[in-house]
Amino acid sequence: MTNNSADHHPGNSVAEGSHEGDFGCSVVDLRSLMELRSSEAVTRINDTYGGVQNICKRLKTSPVEGLSGNPADLEKRRQVFGQNFIPPKKAKTFLQLVWEALQDVTLIILEIAAIISLGLSFYHPPGGDNEPGGIWLQARESCDVSLRMKKRQMFSHSRRGDLLPADGILIQGNDLKIDESSLTGESDHVKKSLEKDPMLLSGTHVMEGSGRMVVTAVGINSQTGIIFTLLGAGEGEEEKKAKKAKTQDGVALEIQPLKSQEGVENEEKEKKKVKVPKKEKSVLQGKLTRLAVQIGKAGLIMSAITVIILVLYFVIDTFGVQGRSWLAECTPIYIQYFVKFFIIGVTVLVVAVPEGLPLAVTISLAYSVKKMMKDNNLVRHLDACETMGNATAICSDKTGTLTMNRMTVVQAYVGDTHYRQIPDPEAIIPKILDLIVNGVAINSAYTSKILPPEKEGGLPRQVGNKTECSLLGFVLDLKQDYQAVRSEVPEEKLYKVYTFNSVRKSMSTVLKNPDGSFRMYSKGASEIILRKCTKILDKNGEARVFKVKDRDEMVKKVIEPMACHGLRTISLAFRDFPAGVEPDWDSENEILTDLTSIAVVGIEDPVRPEVPEAIQKCQRAGITVRMVTGDNINTARAIATKCGILLPGEDFLCLEGKEFNRLIRNEKGEVEQEQLDKIWPKLRVLARSSPTDKHTLVKGIIDSTVGEQRQVVAVTGDGTNDGPALKKADVGFAMGIAGTDVAKEASDIILTDDNFTSIVKAVMWGRNVYDSISKFLQFQLTVNIVAVIVAFTGACITQDSPLKAVQMLWVNLIMDTFASLALATEPPSESLLLRRPYGRNKPLISRTMMKNILGHGVYQLTIIFTLLFAGEKFFDIDSGRNTPLHSPPTEHYTIVFNTFVMMQLFNEINARKIHGERNVFEAIFRNPIFCTVVLGTFVSQIIIVEFGGKPFSCSGLTLSQWFWCIFIGVGELLWGQLICSIPNNQLKFLKEAGHGTTKEDIQDEELPEGLDEIDHAEMELRRGQILWFRGLNRIQTQVPCRVLRCGFLLSWGYSLVQFPTTTSATCPISSYNPGTFNPPAPPPQSPRALDEKMPKGTPQSLLDC
Repeated sequence: MTNNSADHHPGNSVAEGSHEGDFGCSVVDLRSLMELRSSEAVTRINDTYGGVQNICKRLKTSPVEGLSGNPADLEKRRQVFGQNFIPPKKAKTFLQLVWEALQDVTLIILEIAAIISLGLSFYHPPGGDNEPGGIWLQARESCDVSLRMKKRQMFSHSRRGDLLPADGILIQGNDLKIDESSLTGESDHVKKSLEKDPMLLSGTHVMEGSGRMVVTAVGINSQTGIIFTLLGAGEGEEEKKAKKAKTQDGVALEIQPLKSQEGVENEEKEKKKVKVPKKEKSVLQGKLTRLAVQIGKAGLIMSAITVIILVLYFVIDTFGVQGRSWLAECTPIYIQYFVKFFIIGVTVLVVAVPEGLPLAVTISLAYSVKKMMKDNNLVRHLDACETMGNATAICSDKTGTLTMNRMTVVQAYVGDTHYRQIPDPEAIIPKILDLIVNGVAINSAYTSKILPPEKEGGLPRQVGNKTECSLLGFVLDLKQDYQAVRSEVPEEKLYKVYTFNSVRKSMSTVLKNPDGSFRMYSKGASEIILRKCTKILDKNGEARVFKVKDRDEMVKKVIEPMACHGLRTISLAFRDFPAGVEPDWDSENEILTDLTSIAVVGIEDPVRPEVPEAIQKCQRAGITVRMVTGDNINTARAIATKCGILLPGEDFLCLEGKEFNRLIRNEKGEVEQEQLDKIWPKLRVLARSSPTDKHTLVKGIIDSTVGEQRQVVAVTGDGTNDGPALKKADVGFAMGIAGTDVAKEASDIILTDDNFTSIVKAVMWGRNVYDSISKFLQFQLTVNIVAVIVAFTGACITQDSPLKAVQMLWVNLIMDTFASLALATEPPSESLLLRRPYGRNKPLISRTMMKNILGHGVYQLTIIFTLLFAGEKFFDIDSGRNTPLHSPPTEHYTIVFNTFVMMQLFNEINARKIHGERNVFEAIFRNPIFCTVVLGTFVSQIIIVEFGGKPFSCSGLTLSQWFWCIFIGVGELLWGQLICSIPNNQLKFLKEAGHGTTKEDIQDEELPEGLDEIDHAEMELRRGQILWFRGLNRIQTQVPCRVLRCGFLLSWGYSLVQFPTTTSATCPISSYNPGTFNPPAPPPQSPRALDEKMPKGTPQSLLDC
């Protein structure tokens, strides 16, 4: 846009009577201003408006205090400039949701059966019944269930805090860098300053630094709002373009060393990847889909054979054996028989199709997700819940996850003296004490502070960065007041700030003295700061020369002993610049040198008391826990030993990031998987690691071919640069308290308490989901096999199904809806952590389950066929076989139906155990839903049998007959004990079923590296949110660096937004000692030793797993 000041009204020249006349800038003026960038924007601001301060005057806001908060003023600003709200895309209508629900493959089969059944129901021969309509009812119920599932996924929650909520112009900034990739697509961070580029845009992320801006556009008038408006204007094409862009953005997700032809290769990959079908992320869903298709095909074949045999049997018997001819007057009778045969075939198909599978999965996941919220796990993606049950490795952060994240200074080295506890203020001379107080109070984010405890007798509250809070607490322990220093030197007086990032590993703040000289305070990792020091203050407060040998001796005698006790070491230093020639502040390497060391402090972050036991549970469950931290190796090793990650006598590795990269990369700097495979199995601690190192480790473990099973990796992260690792991991855990918005968006589960024990609970719930689905499968397949065989055999022998269509649908309702509700809501138990993970290729139906399915199937078929062909003699009743077409219900077939249902009811109790456990009643009353379903089904069965009459083809039974039916049902429990006595090693001929996708199956369809996985929750989000996800993917392609969180103080309309950085100081680098690690402290026992000490009676199948 050309810089034409004539287009703008100077001053307050807007026409009177308009609200815009109350301000010196109109919405159009400000929108056009925000479309400019860099020097062009600076020129327009200075020439047209006379600088940012004049813009504040025109908008009637204070550049320091912001808006007054007057309700009338705020309302006027809403009317003139709009609200900071972007209207969402129109929600899908109810009919659209219905149509989407009907696209399910299982439902399509039911829909076809329902349409045929509905059509046949219009044909009513004399005395006919209404059985066919039952299939339509079944399909409608399944559709309703799927529809409820769809509606449930429509809602999502999003939070802001790490991105700019509105457009604005920078008023004051310190080393401010913005990631504008969500709008521009450029991955490089843009440095913002008043002189070069003061324009800040909504939807962009503050990556480094701090500052203050005046808001100039909100809602649909902001740059992001304009794009959203365009997306809404052309929904069809724009959505496709946005989706395509998102797919291409995901290509660069993997962070790899640069190659010579990487640009060309990426372009070629982008062209290929758009055409490749996306894969399902969930392992369980993949297994269930394959199993459901196989069962559905088998059911279709069985139903077709049933109809063919019935028709052929009738035709041959009637027109061949009996020698009858086709008479016109007999045609309606023949049609009735054919309709009956077709209904039987459709019934067999409906019973065989496992439409309860998706329902069971949804119920189990939804129930687990709800319960996991109480265990401080906020699940964002449902499939992550069951994936966590297969986790084999957890890469965890240290600070806040394994430790309490309540840091406290416990040791200090000041004036050539090493204090093992907080020194007395009188022991430190005033000169050094003043330097410590000023260095901490000024050279920290002003948002970090110590507040009084909420409850009397409690600990003071730490607000902001925990490391800085520990230093502020150190100042308070020295009986000094840091707030007085900050009041004397407000944030506006800071001349230059070098904020903390992962490259510097330090923070520095420059003050200008009245005489024109400058003083710079620095703090950061001890070795890094000490390496830049040439002087150190002695006990008299005088600076003496600090040589290399002095530094080495200090590292050996002060820093390493602190680190070995698990302390983080932070060094404080300063430098004075003489008046006269002002230094080149952009020449950072020259500025951050020639420092004078003030003190070194040791900060303790105690291990959470519950963490060692939680890690012990993980090791017992076959899950390897690795610590990935930015601390030095001595501190990390000490904390890992306290947690139990490092065990004595084991061949474990502790590496630093530099050594890790040296071992896994070749001469070109490329990661070699073969070298990585030699490292990660023994690696337990990765210290001084960057976000790139974490991503490399996670990717290497997932891509590794070492071992029979592919590793399932869970990762914790809190920073924006942890995004790629969280996205790459099978399950990403973001910190709910310390985590940034980007980390949460990239994660699958958010830990609301930032506690490692919550991850262990997620493992337990994930395994419980897997077991719940297996329990349901064991029950359903038993019913499927028996019902189909009974219907098929009975129809072929007696030309009629012993179980009528409506009865079959009632059985189908029991084994699908009710059983899924009962078995999918089983609460987890600690015994789930006594076995190894199942693995991605572990079949859903194990040999033990197959034994139970076939064993109970044999029992039920024997009983049913005995009752079918000899039941009338045992009960001394009339036979129900070969009855006329429309004869009334018989006691014989009612007993068969009632006995069949009783056996399913008691077999549902057997299905609660899938690993060969004998006590099927264990903790049964912990699941009230299960008890309610079983009791409710039993009562419903009584009502159906006694009062169902002809609609249910039932005749009332005597008390004696009821007792026999229940007695045979109870026999299922006794038969189950007999089946448990058969050892699996004697049944090697039994095959497992429900395998995961093998390598051979996915060779042709395997998803190329970097392409996003299907995210079912994301697919349901509003189309207008595409920009945010696109920006998220762009951000994840960055070369990782420490990302600084931003807090916002936003008022309505045109207010001030302050985004102070939360800095973080890390510990020094310590030399790597190659070899194995043998800590002296007695840690938790190894998994093998723990297995040997499992309680007696633990099923062998649990140990084998």
